[in-house]
Amino acid sequence: MNKLSEYKEETILNEENLIETLEKSDMVAFRNEYMQLHPYDRAIFYEKVGQELRTIMYNYLSPKELGEIFETSEIDDSEYKRFLQEMDTTYAADMISSMFVDNAVDVLNELDKSQVISYLTIMNKESAAEIKELLHYEEYTAGSIMTTEFVTIPQNSTVRSAMTILRNEAPEAETIYYIFVVDDTNHLTGVVSLRDLIIAHEDTLISTIMSERVVNVIVSEDQEEVARMMKDYNLLAMPVVDFQQHMLGIITVDDIIDVLDEEASDDYSKLAGISSVDTFDKTSLSAAKKRLPWLLILLVLGMLTANLIDLFTETISQVALLAAFIPLIAGTAGNSGTQALAVAVRGIATRDVEDESKFKLLLREAGTGLITGLVCAIFVVGLIYVWKHEFIIGLLVGAAILVSIFVATISGSFIPLFMHKMKIDPAVASGPFITTLNDVISVIIYLGLATLFIGSL
Repeated sequence: MNKLSEYKEETILNEENLIETLEKSDMVAFRNEYMQLHPYDRAIFYEKVGQELRTIMYNYLSPKELGEIFETSEIDDSEYKRFLQEMDTTYAADMISSMFVDNAVDVLNELDKSQVISYLTIMNKESAAEIKELLHYEEYTAGSIMTTEFVTIPQNSTVRSAMTILRNEAPEAETIYYIFVVDDTNHLTGVVSLRDLIIAHEDTLISTIMSERVVNVIVSEDQEEVARMMKDYNLLAMPVVDFQQHMLGIITVDDIIDVLDEEASDDYSKLAGISSVDTFDKTSLSAAKKRLPWLLILLVLGMLTANLIDLFTETISQVALLAAFIPLIAGTAGNSGTQALAVAVRGIATRDVEDESKFKLLLREAGTGLITGLVCAIFVVGLIYVWKHEFIIGLLVGAAILVSIFVATISGSFIPLFMHKMKIDPAVASGPFITTLNDVISVIIYLGLATLFIGSL
């Protein structure tokens, strides 16, 4: 048995023991067992057990200990309200105030305004003031995900005094791997790593060892842009400043991991044509509410396709075999468009597609559509001739596939690029939307060509 299997088996045994201690109301045994677990395993156990056992846990754990669970867990945003409603209001307020400010704001952002006001009123004034300071920043910006619990040191101080400041403030700081340097007016002037402080002589001035080229972001910057910057520069923490370079807070790498996960889920949802990703614990009704808007929009577009086919009823009635190939052409065009869409959206998300290379991307996709369309056309002509011994119809279907794939590939890459240019999330140009749009285009091309050359069929 490998180490991972052994650890999982041990975790299952621990969970069984913990449930037994809760059912027996043995607080000492529960705490002895529970507090020895890794914080992540504590969070998983908390989420797994039912409300009845969690209610007992609230009596056995301090608000600060439960706050650590909330900070470690991967609780779905929509679940925060349910868990908080299980707790005594004062206990919940104390728990939120014990969390790092940015994490507390994340929790409160998922609650109703009346609930937020209630918790802020109950908690201590200092914590409430810090949380209020971040709550007014627009969601999905650097300000909304930054923390104000960080360490700064004056640029005219020595390493000795800096270490004293660090020892005093480190217990309340979210990270101390980077220490940011400010002047007398709190302007960000540099950064020093913990390693630099440790190896420097005690009498060395901070201004002589700090790095003056500090990568920072404005408080209003989009969180996705912040994530890209931290990834590009390989940072553990990013300082957040106002427009005058006053130090306001920092964004840590654990917050950025959450942002990347959130953004990836959001893009996946849009590409799938749903408002947000369904989770397995959602009810059928809530899942249906998320999917229905896009399905109804696509249904309207589908009716447009049906109407187009109806316009060409006379052409189809003359050569009934034409109808058999409509799904083939529409499906192939849709698939080609979706492939081009995926390449374009990924290029935009990773910033591989800059302004100067967008034309190159469109040119490359046009060439790709031409080559793939030509190969598919030759292939389908041969299949139809072998299957139905209809060379002319085979040529018609092949020509329609060639043009449809070419157009679908260009539209699949052009639409997200255009939306990005218009400052609209390109992921909105979802797979189902592109597929349905290409269905309409391919039907027009196919039946239009059939009508044009009906005399030769």
